[in-house]
Amino acid sequence: MPASDLSVPELSVQLYTVREALAEDFDATLATIAGFGFETVEPFGFDTFADQLREGLPKHGLAAPTAHVGLLRGDADAILDLAAELGIGTVIDPFVDPEQWATTDGIAATAEKLNAAAEKAAARGLRVGYHNHWFEVETDFDGLTGLDVLAANLAPEVVLEVDTYWAYVGGADVPALLNRLGDRVVALHIKDGDGTRDNKKQVAVGSGIVPVWDYIAAAPTALAVVELDDSEGDRVQAIEASRAYLLKGDAR
Repeated sequence: MPASDLSVPELSVQLYTVREALAEDFDATLATIAGFGFETVEPFGFDTFADQLREGLPKHGLAAPTAHVGLLRGDADAILDLAAELGIGTVIDPFVDPEQWATTDGIAATAEKLNAAAEKAAARGLRVGYHNHWFEVETDFDGLTGLDVLAANLAPEVVLEVDTYWAYVGGADVPALLNRLGDRVVALHIKDGDGTRDNKKQVAVGSGIVPVWDYIAAAPTALAVVELDDSEGDRVQAIEASRAYLLKGDAR
């Protein structure tokens, strides 16, 4: 399916992309992102700068339906209470140690922790999710990835945010993976680069080798979240360019 036949239902941006700019001037950076046309952002570690988000999001007309935070390593009750206050509906744990993904028992243990956190989240009207890197998909479990094994052990209410770039780097057939995971995938990280683990080689979406439209086609209703972990170029400019590229493919 060509890009011109696709639509991006909603675009967000992972604020980790502009972490240095946020540290220098949080409010001005949110203003810049809103000025690019974004209405949605994805905070990271929101428990560390809750005051700035509490003030800045409504000031600049921004919503944060998803966010990253070390939920399984922190005070889950406090984190979920804060998420509810900030209007963050889906709290996503972005990292579980790679060694936990080497065996099905390790993956099942992670699923158990996510399921327990999801019970606490549900009491607050929230949901819990997980975000991958490359190591969750690089080990073969009888033709399946670690994310497949995770999904098989998750309670139905636990969701996934698939980082399509890292899934590509890990060797997954990303569209097939997304098709297998189905409606559990509520968000995608859309990023581009040279397809290696070198974060500095990441670039604005549309400027690298990654077939991002194939991924969007495989999960067309998922929230598309632009991200660069790092880059040799200006990452603030890269998210503006990424948004422009993705909206060019928007059929509306």
